[in-house]
This record gives sequence, C-alpha cells and structure tokens, in this order.
Amino acid sequence: MKPTEIKLTKPQIETLQNDPFYKAYKGKFSGILRWHQLDELWTELTNKKQDDWYVYAVGEQPPQKTVSAEKLVTFIQELDQLLRREHDEDYCGIVYADSHKEPAFIKVFDPNNLGTACGSSGIPPLPGWILSKIKPVNLPSAFPQPRNRKRWWKYLFG
Repeated sequence: MKPTEIKLTKPQIETLQNDPFYKAYKGKFSGILRWHQLDELWTELTNKKQDDWYVYAVGEQPPQKTVSAEKLVTFIQELDQLLRREHDEDYCGIVYADSHKEPAFIKVFDPNNLGTACGSSGIPPLPGWILSKIKPVNLPSAFPQPRNRKRWWKYLFG
C-alpha cells in the first residue's frame, strides 16, 4: 500500500511544529525491545490508576478528553493481546516510550502496518496508537487505517 501524500500549507506546518504534542511526538524515545519490558511498562501505567492519559488511534480524530483509569487498563489489556498475537516474534520492538520508568508519551506501531520500519522510503511510518499525557493533534496519516483496526477501535471506544 502506498503512503497517502498529505499537503499542508505553510501556516498549518508552523502551527503543527509549535504544538506541544507534536514537539513531544518528535522528541527522544527508546524502544521496548523485550516482551518483559513491555509488561513492566504496562504495569507502570496500570498500577497508578491515572485518568490523565489520552488514547489516540492515528487515523481517527484525536481524542478531546482523557480516558478513565478503567478504560486505560482495558485498552492496554486489549492492545497487549493484539500485539502479542499479531507480532509473533520473540522480541517486542514496536513500542517506544519517552521514559521506561515515568512515561508520558508512548508510540505503538501496528504489527500489520510497519511498512519500511527504518523509514528509508522518505516517509517514516506513523504509529498505530499513541498514549499521551498531552492532548493530541491530528497527525497527517501516512496510510489509511485498515477496516479491521477501525472496527477494533470502535469496539473499545465506541
């Protein structure tokens, strides 16, 4: 599937580049390379019972409000099952966090839409999902979200 080219105006680009979410998105991340590291990351998020996380399916409209602590736990459980089922590898490598111990921004790449992971095509792939403590802005979609992912998302967040 070829990436969809998004044309932004100069003012749109400037607005996007100055947005706190976009700045955090372009910031420094480290990979969650092993499944046990992913378990530790999920435990860090779910043990704190926080309701200050935005859950964003890239390609959908960005959320306007944070999810409840319960909804966050449900999302993490469902996402974890999906990743382990569809990324049938002995390593994780498709989740990136700004911090492993005190995360505030997490990118999760869809195992079925990794494209050229290194971004050598000139268009780096976008994550499938983002968990963030910063209110998201609409990221231009590099590829249309598959229908099965849209149904999965609607199932979780109606």
